[in-house]
Amino acid sequence: MKQHISSEHSEQVGFCQWFSYKYPGVVMFSIPNGELRAKSVAVRLKKEGLTRGVPDLFIPSWKLFVEMKRSSGGKVSDEQFKMMMYLKECGYDCIIGYGAEDASRKILEVMK
Repeated sequence: MKQHISSEHSEQVGFCQWFSYKYPGVVMFSIPNGELRAKSVAVRLKKEGLTRGVPDLFIPSWKLFVEMKRSSGGKVSDEQFKMMMYLKECGYDCIIGYGAEDASRKILEVMK
């Protein structure tokens, strides 16, 4: 029997639900860079400042970016890795959550 592997989308939705329940007064927002789009839309968004490699979520008051990956088989691209290194050099923290559970655990570690 084939095992079901959650999508990055469903993992991010689960993490966002957990986060808003656990930290109701803390603003976290998504940075939707990864969707497939029509070429005309991609060109327009790039002109508006869309930048490849930017992590999926940002928590401004914690200066923390979160890159979400699915729990099994998720991989950080070279662009994402380079962007996270740049953000760290700029004084931000970055975590990679391999699924909602892993991202939640890493957030709890950051908040210790």
